[in-house]
Amino acid sequence: MRIGIAADHAGFGLKNELAKALSKSGHEIVDFGPSSLNPEDDYPDYVVPLARSVANGGVERGIAICGSGVGACVTANKVKGVRAALVHDVFSAHQGVEDDDMNVICFGARVLGQALAWDLTEAFLAARFNNAERHQRRLKKVTALEG
Repeated sequence: MRIGIAADHAGFGLKNELAKALSKSGHEIVDFGPSSLNPEDDYPDYVVPLARSVANGGVERGIAICGSGVGACVTANKVKGVRAALVHDVFSAHQGVEDDDMNVICFGARVLGQALAWDLTEAFLAARFNNAERHQRRLKKVTALEG
């Protein structure tokens, strides 16, 4: 799977570790940055290009990381076609895809460790949207909000 990943300074280390693990697992990684640690960087500068790539099909799924995960999630959801969620548990990592067609998962690098982030990433990437009528109906309502 072609996966995009982005972070700010707070998520830089976790981003790099997840990118290595994803590559080792056979995924193609598109790293939206940063390429070096800069304590003054801002998550929108990296998360917006990631989210746009997810929305336009450049990557199949995205992983966005900042300190809490909140800023990355808010930012990603501003891009039409993105359904991002801040996730801390395995159930939400797969259920968000299965029921809500989540295409970007967001992590707080100051909130969860690398092992949990990897477990959540694996659940997220293994999940598929189930296309149930009720979920399609709900997604149409959500998409209508995008204008």
